[in-house]
Amino acid sequence: MKCPFCGYPESKVCDSRPVEENEKIRRRRECLNCAKRFTTYEAIESLPIMVVKRDNSREPFDKQKLIRGLIRACEKRPVSYEEIEKLATDIEVSISNSLEREVSSKQIGEYAMEGLRDIDEVAYVRFASVYRQFKDISTFMEEINKLTSEKTQNS
Repeated sequence: MKCPFCGYPESKVCDSRPVEENEKIRRRRECLNCAKRFTTYEAIESLPIMVVKRDNSREPFDKQKLIRGLIRACEKRPVSYEEIEKLATDIEVSISNSLEREVSSKQIGEYAMEGLRDIDEVAYVRFASVYRQFKDISTFMEEINKLTSEKTQNS
């Protein structure tokens, strides 16, 4: 590691510790030339997950975009930001654990609806109406009836 003060290419590690829930390692280093100390962070380089959209275009997975969609569905509902963030993280982990480098936007939407169904039924129907592109009130009613019948079966 090159010293940021003098440019010398050799340094020694004085201290290492995990940070950000063991996602990174923070290292305190000391330059072997000028003896000044500096900090570096080491992280695993991950390959980006590509989302295949309905029109077959591809874009990198963006957790913040998913969170914005979930927030929109949960607007004026008793759902905390922490619950939304946890759901988005769970979806991201599910996608990453699949070991596929490409995932369809349809699959992401299904994960989101599955999670919203457990968190808030109104947010679930809102998300489903946009995601599944409901055209009329009968499509809404079908989804609500399906949700109601699932709820009674689970009770």
